[in-house]
Amino acid sequence: MYYPMTIAGLERKLPLCPLNDTLYIGAFVIFGDPELTTACAKALLEKAPEYDYIITAEAKGIPLAHEMARLAGNQKYLLARKAPKLYMTGVFESTVRSITTRRLQHLYLDTADAELMRGKRILIVDDVISTGESLKALEALVEQAGGEICGRMAILAEGDAQNRSDLIYLEKLPLFNEKGEVIG
Repeated sequence: MYYPMTIAGLERKLPLCPLNDTLYIGAFVIFGDPELTTACAKALLEKAPEYDYIITAEAKGIPLAHEMARLAGNQKYLLARKAPKLYMTGVFESTVRSITTRRLQHLYLDTADAELMRGKRILIVDDVISTGESLKALEALVEQAGGEICGRMAILAEGDAQNRSDLIYLEKLPLFNEKGEVIG
């Protein structure tokens, strides 16, 4: 089962994947699709508030943040990692339970990146926002670092995220039942 969508002017078919026996989501993956990544980055930048740095969570938001930063003049962007890395001089930590990951995850931010964020306007970007749990974890990291969240952006808003007044997104991604019918 697939759900056809037009995203940033491009046609794509999203495979429907079960979360449980009665609830399916459309799987949206920009990895390996530079045409879609670039189109979405351009469209989001047109709607973006003024910002100093973009931040995203590892891993699916990386191509989007990278392309947005490249299109905006090769700006530095920040990445919340799923595990501390040896190069990190210290870490801030936040936890998240994403709809697409069935276990508790941790996001880590290097203290050097946190220093860059202090007092700066930070734009949070991701590919899809659904429950908002990943967004909450990123918000917590930005707040711990002393950054000012100036916006929250995603390519797609799924489920209840479509009703958020603080979220800028390109398209609505519905939820589906086991027959592939749109339920919300």
